[in-house]
Amino acid sequence: MPLGERKGDEKNDSKYCGVETEFDDNMPQLLGRNILGGFDFVIAPLMDPNYRPSLMENRDGGSCVLPFAGSDLELSPSQWSSHVVGKISSWIDLDSEDEILRRDSEISLRQEIAWASHLSLQACLLPAPKGVSCANYARCVNQILQNLNNMQLWLRIPLKKSDDDIVNGNPVTMDGHVDSWELWNAFRALCEHHIQLSVALDVLPSLPSVNSLLRWFGEPVRAAIVNTNSFLTNARGYPCLSKRHQKLLTGFFNHSIQIVVSGQPVHNLPMGSSGSGESNTGTQRHPLRAYLDYVGYLYQNMDALPEQERFELGYRDYLQSPLQPLMDNLEAQTYETFERDTVKYIQYQRAVAYALMDRVPDEKASTVTTVLMVVGAGRGPLVRASLQAAEETGRKLKVYAVEKNPNAIVTLHSLVRLEGWEQIVTIVSSDMRCWDAPEKADILVSELLGSFGDNELSPECLDGAERFLKPDGVSIPTSYTSFIQPVTASKLYNDIKSHKDIVHFETAYVVKLHRVARLATPQPVFTFTHPEHSTNKNNNRYKKLRFEIPVDTGSAMVHGFAGYFDAVLYKDVHLGIEPSTATPNMFSWFSIFFPLRTPVCVPPGIPLDVHMWRCCGSTKVWYEWCVTSPSASPIHNSNGRSYWVGL
Repeated sequence: MPLGERKGDEKNDSKYCGVETEFDDNMPQLLGRNILGGFDFVIAPLMDPNYRPSLMENRDGGSCVLPFAGSDLELSPSQWSSHVVGKISSWIDLDSEDEILRRDSEISLRQEIAWASHLSLQACLLPAPKGVSCANYARCVNQILQNLNNMQLWLRIPLKKSDDDIVNGNPVTMDGHVDSWELWNAFRALCEHHIQLSVALDVLPSLPSVNSLLRWFGEPVRAAIVNTNSFLTNARGYPCLSKRHQKLLTGFFNHSIQIVVSGQPVHNLPMGSSGSGESNTGTQRHPLRAYLDYVGYLYQNMDALPEQERFELGYRDYLQSPLQPLMDNLEAQTYETFERDTVKYIQYQRAVAYALMDRVPDEKASTVTTVLMVVGAGRGPLVRASLQAAEETGRKLKVYAVEKNPNAIVTLHSLVRLEGWEQIVTIVSSDMRCWDAPEKADILVSELLGSFGDNELSPECLDGAERFLKPDGVSIPTSYTSFIQPVTASKLYNDIKSHKDIVHFETAYVVKLHRVARLATPQPVFTFTHPEHSTNKNNNRYKKLRFEIPVDTGSAMVHGFAGYFDAVLYKDVHLGIEPSTATPNMFSWFSIFFPLRTPVCVPPGIPLDVHMWRCCGSTKVWYEWCVTSPSASPIHNSNGRSYWVGL
């Protein structure tokens, strides 16, 4: 049975907990015993561990010996698919110096995966590489992956990291074991980052540093195998986990990583407790049930997902092309989504209210009328917010609502009639860059910001609109700054790679980032200020940034850069999605993601140097980006060949 029910978690695979078992030639009995014991699936060997191809007598002189395994008819297809993860024999060592063992390993690996595929299993657990070198193991797995059905291969990796000296570029422990992330990285690189190759982490009693652990949340981790010897004992004699282990498992739950309990019971539960002997129904209780109950306790006691997160669940790690605000007219559904973001409009209302009070003192509130222009009025939410600010502050307002979308103009007219704003609001059906205003504005209000601040052409639009702003007029927003940070994002990388072209690797995507590891603090990139009174306006920008990834992280893979923005609407009224200053409970903007065609591995202590350009042509604006340290990448999107925003 699942670990429990949490609101908004109906799509979360981590509510299912598995158990690692030994070989049993009676699979129905093995499965029934563990399912009855409360587990949702088993990781079970598919063949007798004593089987070796070289020990088999093959009368035909061939090497195609079938594995010792039970019939596929022992379970129904749905039981095989839903409740069994195949465990490839742990003795397999494809990089052994022993030629017979190496040959036996290759034959068995192919046979077992072929059998698992025949059974329609969803996944197979591959044994961890035996040493630092794993090239032949990876070669054999990569060959299998080329012709595999939809089954996933989980490579078992112990969750540990060396803080010792670096040998040949790899952190190596005193006993010669490589940093486990380095091992995984080498293996997946040899397998060309194949989308069906994932990780099953062995969670050990001792954990590496927090930064080292964070790397894994951007990797394709499918399961975390927690051995019973990683559990402590609480005051009542029951198994529990350290605070660090608890926090790690909570992170796994949040990232849909399934927990698997492994090992023999090592806790002597109090006599007479429900954790020992028979269950309340008189049946024999599963010997690992106390460990399962504790994992379920952690799951059920997690904080409930906020309403905003539940709303965004379906968008997690889903790549979307950014809007083309000048080339395309928004659809009703898009307006509807943005208009539901009440937090954004509350911030705009606050900014307009402060601006009105600064421009019109209390003693003149009844005599002075402020001219406010909403440029890019859409279906009117900023008009409404501005009028509410005027009512709140007791100021008189005259509003021009400028909008280029003829379909939104229809809605605006209806709104004005419905609200009785005919004497206050003038609707203008025009592109703000072309309109000749009948008078100058005191306040210019716009919501032209994209996920990267300037990526939806706010600078170009406001350059065209600022000509009808008074010399002492106020623009809301008054400034905005873009930010980037390097991230590990295996899922996004593989999704882009599946298109098999350069164009998709040179496109910036809007995405609700979830399964990513944020490797360094975001840094500011481009800033734009409005109004810009310079006679020589230039919206081209260039910035070089140097990121220092914390040394205790170890090596890290950079698949691209997460982009954010922070905007000053007016004085101290901010709006943005940069993580350290993000406006709470606002959902109008997801992050932007700039991918790298070839991921960059950054060793510990080596800086990551990134270059970004904002380029402006006569008909389009585009970004170019590259990495120059620790190795040089191509300059992405040269001359806007793949991705651009039309003017």
